[in-house]
Amino acid sequence: MSTFILNIETATTNCSVSISKNGETVVLKEDNDKSYSHAERLHVYIDEALKEVGITGADLSAIAISKGPGSYTGLRIGVSTAKGLCFALDKPLIAVPTLEALAHQVALESGVVVAMLDARRMEVYSAIYDASFTEIRETQAQILEDNAFAELLQSGKVYFIGNGVEKTKTLITDSNAIFVEDKLPSANEMSALAYEKYQNNNFEDVAYFEPYYLKDFVALKPKAKTK
Repeated sequence: MSTFILNIETATTNCSVSISKNGETVVLKEDNDKSYSHAERLHVYIDEALKEVGITGADLSAIAISKGPGSYTGLRIGVSTAKGLCFALDKPLIAVPTLEALAHQVALESGVVVAMLDARRMEVYSAIYDASFTEIRETQAQILEDNAFAELLQSGKVYFIGNGVEKTKTLITDSNAIFVEDKLPSANEMSALAYEKYQNNNFEDVAYFEPYYLKDFVALKPKAKTK
């Protein structure tokens, strides 16, 4: 019996929907609209994807959502849609880390991948994975500096991917740095990851699940002026 999973990715400006069959993407609908059109397009893409595959929501085995980090508004829209579908269709919810799926867009035999999303100013949300996509440094909010990732770069090739690359490449000139440009998280790479979680019954509590926002940096209060 085939396992169909609906994958939803809304952590960035890319509104992305895929349907997978036994872990393979069979249809992908996405559009990177800088104005964050998720509220208008997400449900349209879901309906179109189901029709193209020739199934209904009842035929789905699970709903998978990109859990974050990312845009607060984008994550809220995606998660509320996924949870609504899970409740309406009585399907399990699967959460896929956004940066892990993003890292899988890089094809590498050695070295490491730094998946990064733009936060603000010189800040990014990033996680680091080895060549087999095992997480070797958890997701962090970090301020980019000239010596960022210096130790990694000394040990071999480092692939940087995501919309945090633009400001990273202005700081890092090491020859081991490889910048994979113009890439955003996509529901396409969620397919295999969500299917693996489905096979392991790795589901979320639909009622209580919340996106992984990764709290913003807290600015220090300015010192009081001395009279």
